[in-house]
Amino acid sequence: MLVTATFALLASFQAPYDLVIQGGRVMDPETGLDAVMNVGIRGGSIVRLSTERLRGARTIDARGLIVAPGFIDLHSHGQDAENYRLKALDGVTTALEMEIGVPDVASFLAERRGRALIHFGATASHPFARVKALGGAIVPGAIVPASSPATQKPVAAEQLAPIKDLLRKGLEAGALGIGMGIAYTPGATRFEVIEMFRLAAQHRVPVFTHVRSSGGNEPGSSIESVGEVIAASAVSGASLHIVHINSSGLKDAPECLRLVEGARARGLDVTTEAYPYIAGMTAVNSAIFDPGWQDRIGVSYQDLQLVETGERLTKDRFEQLHGMTEPKLVLIFQNTDEMVDSVIAHPLVMIASDGHIQNGKGHPRGAGTYARILSRHVRSQQRLTMMDALRKMSLMPAQRLERATAAARKKGRLQEGADADIVVFDPRSVTDRATYESPAQPSSGFKYVLVSGTPVVEEGKIVENVTPGRALVRE
Repeated sequence: MLVTATFALLASFQAPYDLVIQGGRVMDPETGLDAVMNVGIRGGSIVRLSTERLRGARTIDARGLIVAPGFIDLHSHGQDAENYRLKALDGVTTALEMEIGVPDVASFLAERRGRALIHFGATASHPFARVKALGGAIVPGAIVPASSPATQKPVAAEQLAPIKDLLRKGLEAGALGIGMGIAYTPGATRFEVIEMFRLAAQHRVPVFTHVRSSGGNEPGSSIESVGEVIAASAVSGASLHIVHINSSGLKDAPECLRLVEGARARGLDVTTEAYPYIAGMTAVNSAIFDPGWQDRIGVSYQDLQLVETGERLTKDRFEQLHGMTEPKLVLIFQNTDEMVDSVIAHPLVMIASDGHIQNGKGHPRGAGTYARILSRHVRSQQRLTMMDALRKMSLMPAQRLERATAAARKKGRLQEGADADIVVFDPRSVTDRATYESPAQPSSGFKYVLVSGTPVVEEGKIVENVTPGRALVRE
């Protein structure tokens, strides 16, 4: 017995963990684990959870702090160093461009490999594939294509082939699904939409979509638009994720959520998300603002605020901006706190930011979404339990990704064998600081953020010269 104990003791000293997180409140939304434990990390993975003291090459004291899976943002338009830093300071360890997707998946992934602070990935973009196939112009860096004949024009069935070919190329390069912004391609017929869903089903990946329209007017209501994509999922067999149901649903968001509930109850793989702000943001020269937009969206010129200058728009200023080739972002104040809060609390709704910050300008959701959930919805309002909030921000997005990549099965969990993508935060002080006036103010209260076991945030500050982020790709 003495010899056995001696060998065990020697082994523990010879093979310490790379990193130990000690004494934190460890929370895992999949198993329901909620206990003070120690976390042993080696080789980028969680290899031990224990109440016993663990020995590591480095130890983080997490007493009084929550230790949770890193947050997964399925809807992050900001895919550069500026945005990755703000995401990490908001507890995000994986940020993906899934709504619209990217024009060239292979180039997108290659440009970030070995250079990213956090994990990244994207869908193959139907809007950009459509514009390219129809001979339209794609402005480098644009989040969505500008309104043009390539977005407005219906196409014949035989013209869909080049669009599909471009999407297949993206999927072969590692795209995690097909991104559709139907509101940005109003020329896409119901048949075209269904054909894109059929392509996704053939490749066993989800469709991530901004639905065709929002508002209460028929035709073109939120309810009709959500019904369109649920029907496309039903007839094609493709999994469906509806982005920002808060801003697409507006006052009818509760009924839109009932449609999602009904689809899921009948066996369809349909999921959705929301962000915790009353304003949206998009490009003012996009098809969202084609004639009739005031009635469709239910807002007018004074409800639009130019991100670049902070000015509220007039009719003349709007028309000047809408006709520009260069994309200009505007905030759209179109919702209420009461509606957004009720959507966030719905058990089927996961959290995604729809964020994008450029040179310090943008929408506060790009920097503060996840801290806002914890400070407003958990701590202040107590509409969500801590475990429910963590589930919405980590496990549920990971489960949505599992249809496309097996790598997602090791994310969104804090378990032995899971990836060491971990956030350590103070539940008493975590706070979003980003505002509409200062949208790039980083969140506070996230003490440590680990990506594949490598700290990218320490004591609330970015760790310089580390790039542990890896591509999530279709498998």
